[in-house]
Amino acid sequence: MARGRDTGLTAARTPASPLSRRAFLAGASGGAALALAGCATGAKQLFSGGNSGTTITVAIVSNSQMQDAISLSHLFEQQHPGIHLSFVSLPENEARAKITADVSTKGGEFDVVMISNYETPMWAANGWLVNLQPYINATPGYDAGDFLPQLRATLSHKGDLYSVPFYGESSFLMYRKDLMAQAGIKMPARPTWTQVEKIAAQMHNAKKGRAGICLRGDPGWGENLAPMNTVINSFGGRWFTPAWQAQLTSPEVTRAVSTYVSVLQKYGEPGAPQAGFSECATLYGQGDAAMWYDATSAVSVIEDPQSSKVAGRNGYAWAPSQDGHPAGWLYTWSLAIPATSPHKQAAWDFVAWMTSKSYIRTVGSKLGWSHVPPGSRFSSYQIPQYKKLSAVYGPLTLQSINATNSAHPTVKPVPYTGVQFLDIPEFQDLGTTVSQQFSAAIAGQQSVGSALSQAQQYAQVVGDTYRNA
Repeated sequence: MARGRDTGLTAARTPASPLSRRAFLAGASGGAALALAGCATGAKQLFSGGNSGTTITVAIVSNSQMQDAISLSHLFEQQHPGIHLSFVSLPENEARAKITADVSTKGGEFDVVMISNYETPMWAANGWLVNLQPYINATPGYDAGDFLPQLRATLSHKGDLYSVPFYGESSFLMYRKDLMAQAGIKMPARPTWTQVEKIAAQMHNAKKGRAGICLRGDPGWGENLAPMNTVINSFGGRWFTPAWQAQLTSPEVTRAVSTYVSVLQKYGEPGAPQAGFSECATLYGQGDAAMWYDATSAVSVIEDPQSSKVAGRNGYAWAPSQDGHPAGWLYTWSLAIPATSPHKQAAWDFVAWMTSKSYIRTVGSKLGWSHVPPGSRFSSYQIPQYKKLSAVYGPLTLQSINATNSAHPTVKPVPYTGVQFLDIPEFQDLGTTVSQQFSAAIAGQQSVGSALSQAQQYAQVVGDTYRNA
């Protein structure tokens, strides 16, 4: 795979095409019922397509930026009268399960799927996705070179793009600069977790209903494990040695997870074990948290004056580190076309529309510039209106993405790539299972030591698969 993998991992996965399919099916097992039940589980169907023309079925995550795209999609249909759109919109964990189950089994339900830099290179190598490069090359003005290079690299296989970014993100620390000023606290530009814990203790005020910090506690490899993995990395931890020996009970990982759980239990939001990105966005946006460590794309929510009470009151700092180790993550929600789609050109027409420069300008002019999908294109940050609006957070967003090295995410050597995830097929299942243990520790249902001991066993089963390959 074209991800800068070392020889050890490549060798371990060379005979693993059947394993990859089984691993993804195992990872989707928690959503099998969703895959069968279709839209009866809360999916949102729009634009059913009628009796004429081509209907494109799009599976999409129900985050705010994606809902913006759905609300504007009638403009695409006006420009392409022969193409009708039907959306399946689901919460993040459910969308991952349903999309994975359909694409990995070649179910053919979707013409366009929203995936990420986790799935793209592996699914491309398995032949499950359409190579988008020929379509890109044949689309005047699309300008794939305008995408941030870190995103292009993680969405490519053998030099060609197999999905294209809708938005990109790293992670940083958001904080209420007005509250900090009132308390006489100066936030460091590059805080450590020790400093963050101290500030959280000072800012936490249960009587006023204000959490010192909001952190994800909801189980899911893309929920609590995303920020927690960056903490593990910043404390010098890792999941596996180059020989695939699990390391989740190492002193570094133990210290990292203990810090995360302790900070959340003492100074975090109410209901933390069930709080994910959406819950923290609501809590922070309503003024009920002094800090929030999460995705840089959160600015689209907290800086929108129509939905956020704290718009214009926020400061931004680099993702907290420890001992100078790497901290921020790298992630992108992107659009791909499954190889099973019978409407590949029509599907590309929609993908190109939703990821184009003109779409970004349309979002800004019609919905407000705070709605612009961040972190995907350099040119977005040169639009005068958006450049002015994002002056506080835009440069740090780009710097954080550029500073992230997913090929070398840890201090000690590892046999995998990826920062807040491990780019191996088994991680979808392994990460979810481990995240459930961590969520139980956050809830006080078990100790951190017990959670890590169980997580170590899960990880070693996967490690043994590679050791024995």
